[in-house]
Amino acid sequence: MNKLLSAIFVATLATVSAGAFAAAHGGAMTDKEKADKMAACKAMDPAKADDKMKAECKKMEEMSAKKMEEMPAKKMDQKPGY
Repeated sequence: MNKLLSAIFVATLATVSAGAFAAAHGGAMTDKEKADKMAACKAMDPAKADDKMKAECKKMEEMSAKKMEEMPAKKMDQKPGY
């Protein structure tokens, strides 16, 4: 009986773990989708766009600005390493 309960517990844990992994990684945008979305944001007319589109574009702009801030600045006085 103890082995049966252990087997059921292990199977349940494996199922829940696989489901959580799939849910966490299922909706990531590819680079092409991101580029298409950025192009749509740049071409958008703010007067005609709906609130959802404006919010998505604002979020993408903030994310790209944050990534640019996190990138280390290259020192111009360093010589190339080759």
